[in-house]
Amino acid sequence: MNLSDWRRRIDELDRKLVELLNERSQCALEVGKLKQKAHLPLYQPDREKEVLENAEKNNQGPLSDAAIRRLFERIIDEARAAERLAMHPDGEKEKNS
Repeated sequence: MNLSDWRRRIDELDRKLVELLNERSQCALEVGKLKQKAHLPLYQPDREKEVLENAEKNNQGPLSDAAIRRLFERIIDEARAAERLAMHPDGEKEKNS
């Protein structure tokens, strides 16, 4: 494959990554709704630790485990922000909690 072929492949993978990240975020929003109904906290460190460990366990490289962890920490942060916004769209409830 030449440079253009590899770049097209990367563009294709990027489209898939965006689709999967949005699908994952939608799942996180649904989890957030269930947490809210059950009066559970948004942040659950044990679950976050489990997600990070699973990501590292499934890593087969060439990215290092540390790189995978950093990527997933960012994904989790963004999912939590989306959950927070969905749970408190006006921002008022969270400020007063």
